[in-house]
Amino acid sequence: MNKAQFIKSLVPHFNDSKKEATHAVEIVIDAITRNMAKGEDVSIAGFGKFRKIQRKARVARNPFTGEPVKVKAKTVARFTPAKVLKEIVAGTRKMEAAPKPAPKPVVKAAPKKAAKKAAPKKAAKKAAKKAPKKAAKKVAKKKKK
Repeated sequence: MNKAQFIKSLVPHFNDSKKEATHAVEIVIDAITRNMAKGEDVSIAGFGKFRKIQRKARVARNPFTGEPVKVKAKTVARFTPAKVLKEIVAGTRKMEAAPKPAPKPVVKAAPKKAAKKAAPKKAAKKAAKKAPKKAAKKVAKKKKK
């Protein structure tokens, strides 16, 4: 799993906000990195311990030629997994149920107001033209009788 996949797996826990999930992951990584750079250990219960260590200068051997090679002293990051993590990875211990994302709040739609539709202008004009003609025809029929 890479960082993008990790963020994607956290999105449901942040109300489907990829931006918030990304921000949370960035904050955690930044906090671990900054504290390790200061020389402090970062210990997460049930997961493991991150720490900064000094490696001494040494003489190693080139695996192809067999000749000795000098390796300089350097500072490196080391992660030591917690006992619980080791047991889960080895399969000797079962994991607890994964936390479920918080249910999404249900937003009810506001009732819509009945909108009065105005008659289109063309239809209103046609009705106005027909009305006098119909009235005139009715009057003419009454006179014939």
